[in-house]
Amino acid sequence: MHDLAFPLLVGLIAVAFAFDFLNGLHDAANSIATVVSTRLLKPVHAVLFAGVFNFAAYFLTIAFPSLHKVAETIGQGLIDKNLVTPGVVFGALIGAMFWNVVTWLKGIPSSSSHALVGGIIGAGVAHAGVAGIQWTGLNKTLIAIVLSPVLGMILSMLIMLVTSWMFARTSNRAAEKSFRVLHIISSGTYSLSHGLNDAQKTMGIITVLLFSTGYLHGKFEVPHWVAISCYIAMGLGTLTGGWKIIETMGSRITKLSQHQGFSASAGGTIMVFTASLLGIPVSTTHTITGCVIGAGVAKRASAVRWGVASDVVVAWIVTIPASAAVGALFYSLTLLF
Repeated sequence: MHDLAFPLLVGLIAVAFAFDFLNGLHDAANSIATVVSTRLLKPVHAVLFAGVFNFAAYFLTIAFPSLHKVAETIGQGLIDKNLVTPGVVFGALIGAMFWNVVTWLKGIPSSSSHALVGGIIGAGVAHAGVAGIQWTGLNKTLIAIVLSPVLGMILSMLIMLVTSWMFARTSNRAAEKSFRVLHIISSGTYSLSHGLNDAQKTMGIITVLLFSTGYLHGKFEVPHWVAISCYIAMGLGTLTGGWKIIETMGSRITKLSQHQGFSASAGGTIMVFTASLLGIPVSTTHTITGCVIGAGVAKRASAVRWGVASDVVVAWIVTIPASAAVGALFYSLTLLF
């Protein structure tokens, strides 16, 4: 079985790394949009900054191995791992990558995470029917679609209000200087949380693929080489940037100050780290968008361009069914060979 499956396995792992690279490129805007739009960092410095912190999440998992719960959810929490085949993995990855490319070309900050979830569900159902769905894992992911941007918005608003009160007696110049430092720190921690949550999604796919082809047995555990390879692929993808999406996230939704940028990225950091601890493959795109809106609303509701925000929400709603349909289609095509 191993000899026959090995070339196919290598090809699919390469496709998985391509998805991871594309994920980093597509989601680079998540962690650097605020520092670019506020001109805290130049774009080229910002992507380097984000890429380094995306990869640094690898060292965090070395210190705390329990942080790999998201990989477990993707690998065995959405579709029964015993029903997964190489064809299912291929359909899932192509479905997710197709949607990522479409939204990237259009400059729409959709979710790579939920594109992958949709691809897995679509290909899995096409292969084994609805009975193969692991509803516990899927339900917590679907709930997070709604809660992550809403809670992120509320949290960023609260951070804005609390820090405004804390700096009420500080001069504008001193406050601005403080928020510049806080903003760069919070952007770094958000990039770290993004790398932690998002790289695990590809880890989960590769690990379940190794199980399905007989290369891994027993407990579902991410091999070390898979983990470090995924962090490298995502870091390299982030370094290439995603300028159209950065523009949407950083300036078209609302114009940000250093104070708002700090509040948005700090709120996002808390949300994404919490999701990772709970094993939820949360959308870092959804989360930071909600946080940016919350930081804008805290200043005044009219500061947010609600038309742009509504377009983003529509993309979120369409992502899972669209990528599921493409995932099912490409799984079906594998049956011809």
